[in-house]
Amino acid sequence: MQHWNVDEIREAHGSRSPHVLHSQEGEARVVAIHLKSAQELGDHQVKEAALLVVVDGQVRIEAGDETVYGHAGTVVQFEPDERHSVVAEDESHVLLVLAPWPADRHYQPGERRVAGVSASSPDAA
Repeated sequence: MQHWNVDEIREAHGSRSPHVLHSQEGEARVVAIHLKSAQELGDHQVKEAALLVVVDGQVRIEAGDETVYGHAGTVVQFEPDERHSVVAEDESHVLLVLAPWPADRHYQPGERRVAGVSASSPDAA
């Protein structure tokens, strides 16, 4: 069993963000993200299914024509490739869970994983 206390992580790492709590290939990645007021995770998408959990603060979450104002305890689920954005209405902390990690199409052709990060393959065209 692994466990984390988000309050302790926030105190220990302050504004360092994002902070990967767990990353297991073939399983999931869990990331703690600190957002300052008005900071945003602009319009983007990921290849994995994603769960966003609001730990504290308030965020505005937009996907397609839908807007949700999330506060502590709000959980939002995004489908793979679903475009969305997150804007902190005030200082906020969220947890992001991506699964499975990494998704089949996470890396571009010619990229390879090196010590947990992607790198361009030397033989890529």
